[in-house]
Amino acid sequence: MTFQATEAYAKELDQRDPLASFREEFYIQPGTIYMDGNSLGLCSKRAEAAVLELLESWKRYGIDGWTEGKYPWFYLSEELGAKMAPLIGAKPEEVIATGSTTVNIHQLVSTFYRPEGRKTKIMADELNFPTDIYALKSQLRLHGYDPDTHLIRIKSRDGRTIDESDIIQAMDEDVALILLPTVLYRSGQLLDIERLTKEAHQRGIIIGFDACHSIGSVPHRFSEWGVDFAVWCTYKYLNSGPGSVAGLYVNEKHFGTTPGLAGWFGSRKDKQFDMDHEMEHADTAGAYQMGTPHVLSVAPLIGSLEIFREAGMDRIREKSLAITRYLMQLIESELRGFGFAIGNPMEDHRRGGHVCLEHEEAARICKALKEQRVIPDFRAPNVIRLAPVALYTSYQEVWEMVQRLKMIMTEQTYKKFKNERGVVA
Repeated sequence: MTFQATEAYAKELDQRDPLASFREEFYIQPGTIYMDGNSLGLCSKRAEAAVLELLESWKRYGIDGWTEGKYPWFYLSEELGAKMAPLIGAKPEEVIATGSTTVNIHQLVSTFYRPEGRKTKIMADELNFPTDIYALKSQLRLHGYDPDTHLIRIKSRDGRTIDESDIIQAMDEDVALILLPTVLYRSGQLLDIERLTKEAHQRGIIIGFDACHSIGSVPHRFSEWGVDFAVWCTYKYLNSGPGSVAGLYVNEKHFGTTPGLAGWFGSRKDKQFDMDHEMEHADTAGAYQMGTPHVLSVAPLIGSLEIFREAGMDRIREKSLAITRYLMQLIESELRGFGFAIGNPMEDHRRGGHVCLEHEEAARICKALKEQRVIPDFRAPNVIRLAPVALYTSYQEVWEMVQRLKMIMTEQTYKKFKNERGVVA
């Protein structure tokens, strides 16, 4: 179909959408257009049902809920890890549902960062999400190194993206470990994970990825590519709720590597309750768990992953690319002359699941959008992130959102707001 900036065209796209029926799975507020699923995904009816199921098991079984009921808690992290594995192209035993993104970064960096001789530095990038940088600086300090000299942050050439060749060029013999995002959180750039992993390994460097902004939106093949480790949250595209339990991946070639941070839930299941002070680690990614799993916080993931299994990552990626491309076409057609710039890569193979719309008045434009019942996402200093999520956003909503934004700019209603972010942006 040839692009048209009409509502009729948007409706036609919705009629042809093979994932359209999944929209009914989610709680969508009437009259509200939700474009912030890359920050917090919407609640699904199955996620709600899973929470209620685990509450019921607590009410019914008490302590026996660890081994009884529909979803015994003792094995839940491993089972959900196995269900997440297809989303990143990993083997079931390489994934575990546990911790939070930051906790899991600390766990895996403390495990795989082993400075020796000249290999003492950690590489990241200057556009990375702050928590990753905070954690890496902490790990360097714990080893007695100054982050100012031992944390390499690859510079961006344009303030939006990172050139993979710059990363590769900086892979010197003093680099011990690399941690990069799969998708940059502001611009939505998708890095070439396979290429970067290959280049790192040729130089004897351990490499891991933060997949918070790609899992559930972009399919990966971590095991095939030989990625050493990865972390991610589950509350964005995976729709598992605010603060829900995160996930981590460790390539099976590293099984048996002693976790940097040990806790009893990293034990072999059959040995955990021996209560021995000499720990026998699990021989899977489960070894990198620490404390007791947050059962009620992981519960929504049960229902959410059922939806992903039915929808399939290939179909999700196909629609994500199509609907973000459609949004960009509308922006170029309808918002020309209003001072907007598209800050994300235009090519499909370099783009994640959201559109990065830049404007010098971004903060106040976001406030005006919310007044018009459009939920966007602001990122300092000038980014409006818009995420039409494949499972629940319709093309007609995207069309309507752009019309509301066009009205805001035409009538300049954004000028009544201050151009500064709220406490939570």
